[in-house]
Parts: sequence; C-alpha cells; structure tokens
Amino acid sequence: MKVTVKYFASIREAVGVSSESIDTTASSLAALRDELIALGGQHAESLARGRVVRMALNQVMSEESAALVDGAEVAFFPPVTGG
Repeated sequence: MKVTVKYFASIREAVGVSSESIDTTASSLAALRDELIALGGQHAESLARGRVVRMALNQVMSEESAALVDGAEVAFFPPVTGG
C-alpha cells in the first residue's frame, strides 16, 4: 500500500524532507516506524525507539497500534512544549 508520511520540527530537519510517499507492507503505525528506522541514516536516528515521537494518522493523534490503510497520511513529530 502507499501512504504519505509527513515530518515536523526537528524530525523534518534531520530527515531533510517535509513529506514523502512510501510503499509499505506495514499494518500499523509501529510497523511503519520500524520500516523507516530500518532505512538507516537520519530516519533511524530521528525515529529511534529510544526517542519520544508523537504520531498522527489522518490528522488524528494516534497510538502506535493504529491500523494503516492504503492512502493514509501519517505524521511524525517530537513532543511540543510551550509557555
């Protein structure tokens, strides 16, 4: 299936693109994150399992267990703080 992946803030800066279209066999956000980590390089570093990464599926904040569907939009971003 094909999904659109969007990156925000420091993750976007590290990966070097704001979005990309990905062909994936992942069935969940967790599996997609693991596929991206397996690419190595900046994907692996910025999405590493030791890092806190927030995720949204079709513009709704979601847990890693959320199921992917063809044509989905997935967003990865670091936790945001403000004051």
